[in-house]
Amino acid sequence: MRVLIMSDMEGVSGIVDWQQVNGGAPMYEEGRRLYTEEINAAVRGARAAGATEIVAVDCHGAGGGWNFNSLIPDLLDPGCEWVAHHSWTGYTELLEQGCDAALFIGMHAKAGTTDGVLSHTVSSQAWHNLWFNGVLVGETGINAALCGHWGCPVLLVTGDEATCNEGRALLGVGLTTVAVKRGLSRFSARQISPARAREMIEAGARQALQDLKAVSPYDPGHPSEILVEVASPDHMERWRHKTGVEVLDSRRVASRAGDWWAAWRQFWF
Repeated sequence: MRVLIMSDMEGVSGIVDWQQVNGGAPMYEEGRRLYTEEINAAVRGARAAGATEIVAVDCHGAGGGWNFNSLIPDLLDPGCEWVAHHSWTGYTELLEQGCDAALFIGMHAKAGTTDGVLSHTVSSQAWHNLWFNGVLVGETGINAALCGHWGCPVLLVTGDEATCNEGRALLGVGLTTVAVKRGLSRFSARQISPARAREMIEAGARQALQDLKAVSPYDPGHPSEILVEVASPDHMERWRHKTGVEVLDSRRVASRAGDWWAAWRQFWF
């Protein structure tokens, strides 16, 4: 059984502040350790469920040399391989080879979620909202659509309660979720201790992989429209002359294609 782990930092137990997730910030090293250990918990659970190949992909843009490079190699469970410093949504090798399931660890809620710890969509400063064929989504939706394009289901989402609710609303009640904290605001939470959170994630990964058909692969639809609302007009310039991408007004841009992956490629890369 091949398993892909896609991970982010903001949804990890113990993390509530940007200084824990931005590369070089005073509390970043603490955040990296907490992050790596939650990945390890998912690896242990996947191996216990019978996974024979596990690839963990760091999807957290910490900035600078830490961009998609926040995991601590010496602490990683030897039962997995990992992808670091690769552009987000750019690693598709395992999916193309045929991946049985994806596990999402440390996810955060989409922009505007009041009780979502460090909630945002792609950029906390530049982006406001994102829609796939009229459905408002966050980064869980982006990662799920990537996996779904190759027929890979997302079976587990971990993060705060708001993120788990978002995941179930998008992917269905068959999704296994593990809430490691409950947001009290965007920058505070009532949290489960990291040691206990890791036990819960390990158990959740093992449980989720018992039924590979519990969740259908996520497909935003054919044809596909990706619509983005940005914070201010200056953020529109990167898309103004891209083929297949239409600037609708001073703050909205749309990418349209026959399927989600084609629409995302012409928009994102």
